[in-house]
Amino acid sequence: MTEDNQPVMPPSFVALFAEAGRLKPNQPREFIQQRYGFCEDLANMLVDTARTKHWELQVTQADILARIHAGLVAGAIEISEPEAAWVRRRLAELLGWEDDFPQPASD
Repeated sequence: MTEDNQPVMPPSFVALFAEAGRLKPNQPREFIQQRYGFCEDLANMLVDTARTKHWELQVTQADILARIHAGLVAGAIEISEPEAAWVRRRLAELLGWEDDFPQPASD
């Protein structure tokens, strides 16, 4: 894939691969691009699941997001904690839901 055809990665995702106080990522662009594609697809795939569970369980939106986050970090798929947190925030954004999950610290 040429540079022109690659989707633009949001700074919030690229920041997952930068050490505190640094701007330059600690992984190659191709790796970050692959992980971004995976996480973005995952967030989009979880939209219907989140809506359905919210309706079925009649719990708060924050509870649904917390349950999905817990499932992501449980180890069934290869995803890091920072990536899981990003997926949670992205899912909330796609759904138009508020998310009280803490944002990563910025230095």
